[in-house]
Amino acid sequence: MDILSWLDGTQFWHWWILAAIFAGIEILAPGVFFIWLGAAAVVTGVIALVIPGLGWEIEALLFALLAVLSIVGWRSYQKKTAKNEVPSTLNRRGEQMIGRTAVLSEPIQNGRGKAKIDDSVWRVEGSDLPAGTQIKVTGVDGAILKVEAAVR
Repeated sequence: MDILSWLDGTQFWHWWILAAIFAGIEILAPGVFFIWLGAAAVVTGVIALVIPGLGWEIEALLFALLAVLSIVGWRSYQKKTAKNEVPSTLNRRGEQMIGRTAVLSEPIQNGRGKAKIDDSVWRVEGSDLPAGTQIKVTGVDGAILKVEAAVR
C-alpha cells in the first residue's frame, strides 16, 4: 500500500485528530503558534465533513492556506494590540517606586543615602540632603533609587 492510496482515504476526523495533536503540542510547548495550526485543521475537518469527496490534495492545500491566514492574522492583531499596552513593571520593584515620595531615613552624603519606603529601606542617590528631608524618586539604577528633594 503506497502513501497516495492511503491519503485518498482521508476522512474529516483525521483533521480533527491532527488538530488535537497540535493542541497537545501547544500545551507542552506554549508559544501561541501550534494552536493556529490546530484551528486550521479543525476548519479543514469541518469543510471536509460538509463537502465530502474533496481530494486529499484540495484538503491539504486548504489546510495550508488556512494555517498561513490564521498565523498572519494573529500576528497582525498582536502587533496592533501591543502598541496600546502599557509596559509592565511586574517583578521590577525599583521601577514601581518612580514618582513616589518618601522621607530620608539617613542623610545623603557624597551622593548616597537611605530612605524607607513602605516596609523596605532603599539605597538612594542624589544631591546631598539631611535626614528627614522629603524626597521624590525620579529613576532607578539596579537596586539604587535616584532621588531629588520633593517640592512642597
